[in-house]
Amino acid sequence: MIPVISEVASQEEIDLVSALADEIWHEHYSHILDKGQIDYMIGKFQSPRAIASQIKNGYRYYFIKLAGEPVGYMGVKKEDRSLFLSKLYILDKFRGKGYAGAAFSFLEKYAADNGLSSIWLTVNRHNEKSIAVYKARGFSAVREEVSDIGNGYVMDDFIMEKKILTV
Repeated sequence: MIPVISEVASQEEIDLVSALADEIWHEHYSHILDKGQIDYMIGKFQSPRAIASQIKNGYRYYFIKLAGEPVGYMGVKKEDRSLFLSKLYILDKFRGKGYAGAAFSFLEKYAADNGLSSIWLTVNRHNEKSIAVYKARGFSAVREEVSDIGNGYVMDDFIMEKKILTV
């Protein structure tokens, strides 16, 4: 089944993204981060208030839907000549079925249509499965970055980038 990508627009949809984030982040990051850090990061970056603020400041969020039901989401922001892929998450039971590939196709077209020359993202250096997915989609690590996010927590990430061919 081919997923449908639809933009998040209403407060109800923002609330749904936040609920998806809570479920996905706990299932996906539990082997990398402790529960306290996951809860802190969801509150700081993926609460309804945080998502609404991000959208107000130029981020765009999209659902990845199957038969009308969200199975994942992504968040992006245009920055100069590149697209920052802030979030791309899919529920565990839907991973490995090509939905991330459909999301990347959408993002690559979005970047090309907007004259952007690259897509970049941050990924936890210990998130081996996601790193492998990004590499398979043509991303490469360009640097490492450790960011203090408060409350005694840091994000220990690779910055990965993919060049986009524009017409």
